[in-house]
Amino acid sequence: MKPPLLVLVHGWGFDASVWTPLREALNGVETTAFDLGFYGRPRRPALPGDGGRPLVAVGHSLGLLWLLHERPFAWRGLVGINGFPRFAAAADFPEGVPARILDRMAAGLGRSPLRVVEDFLARSGDRKAWAADGEPDAAALGRGLEWLKYWDARATFAFDPGPVLLLNATADTIVSEAMIRAAIRGRKGAEPRWRRGGDHLLLLSEPEWCALRIGEFLA
Repeated sequence: MKPPLLVLVHGWGFDASVWTPLREALNGVETTAFDLGFYGRPRRPALPGDGGRPLVAVGHSLGLLWLLHERPFAWRGLVGINGFPRFAAAADFPEGVPARILDRMAAGLGRSPLRVVEDFLARSGDRKAWAADGEPDAAALGRGLEWLKYWDARATFAFDPGPVLLLNATADTIVSEAMIRAAIRGRKGAEPRWRRGGDHLLLLSEPEWCALRIGEFLA
């Protein structure tokens, strides 16, 4: 059997370069990455077709929701890092983030996209030395906020047939433990692997821990 190819999708406010520390920690596991275009033109990598090597989808934060909603390719397994199948609160999902917070961020994009992104990153955790290569695109970031506000992939996640690995942090200030547990309630066998403490940027602050868990998952 051919070794798997990890297909990476970043979260809101980032670009594909955010994966660099985790890619290095994966120690030879081959990866490729989508770029959602928050700092320039979106990019989608060419992927092996049917009969090629197995693909494992890996989404950070919004990236997991995007994968579940868009289904851009067929994957053999699914990994979420600080990810979720729904973000915004709803009548049947009070644990989610209030829509007014996303509306406030959207309004701020019209004045200073960079400030909105920097404020979000500061609340997310230890970004280390990561910085985007380019200026933030207010329109693209606004679309991302709409996805966070309206998309609901809980049913898609619940019935996804492949194995799943969820890596989350107990001290994540963006995505609470209660929110994650409520969002994945319908999926059997999806108990997250919790990093005690941690933050919303485990791929930057804890790349070795993430790589170890992913390696175990691939095995």
